[in-house]
Amino acid sequence: MTKIILITGGQRSGKSSYAQQLALQLSPNPVYLATSRIWDDEHQERIIRHQNDRGPEWTNIEEEKALSKHDFNGRVVLIDCVTLWLTNFFFDNDSNIDQSLKEAKSEFAQLIQQDATFIFVTNEIGLGGMPENPIQRKFTDLQGWMNQYIANCANQVYLMVSGIAVKVK
Repeated sequence: MTKIILITGGQRSGKSSYAQQLALQLSPNPVYLATSRIWDDEHQERIIRHQNDRGPEWTNIEEEKALSKHDFNGRVVLIDCVTLWLTNFFFDNDSNIDQSLKEAKSEFAQLIQQDATFIFVTNEIGLGGMPENPIQRKFTDLQGWMNQYIANCANQVYLMVSGIAVKVK
């Protein structure tokens, strides 16, 4: 049976650490599904360092957009993170919010058809002030709408505040 857990919060709130601890509590061999696009050599080195830090118990998968193409049946999967995943849609669709949201929702719907436990990490980027840049405002809207969509589908939602998980749902 599919289970969806959403962990949200601000930058450096402890989201990823909490998600990793939770995944390891639920499975001795969880999957770490990283959605970051590799932008340059420094970023590639950072990704390798993060993979090595996680240890051999993790199955590491790098996937920019097509999360559902992987078979996760029976697995615990940590998706880190929704923000970077949405950035890939937003960038590829020339900042078109409607198209990006449509594609992300479709991919999410396909992914959660699998019998797995999914732990999604996302950012609450709209908690700060209104961005001055119109592209940033558009992305903030996209992120907020997708977060709402995932939260609505989720069995559990946690808001991270200064390293403390606050159960919302």
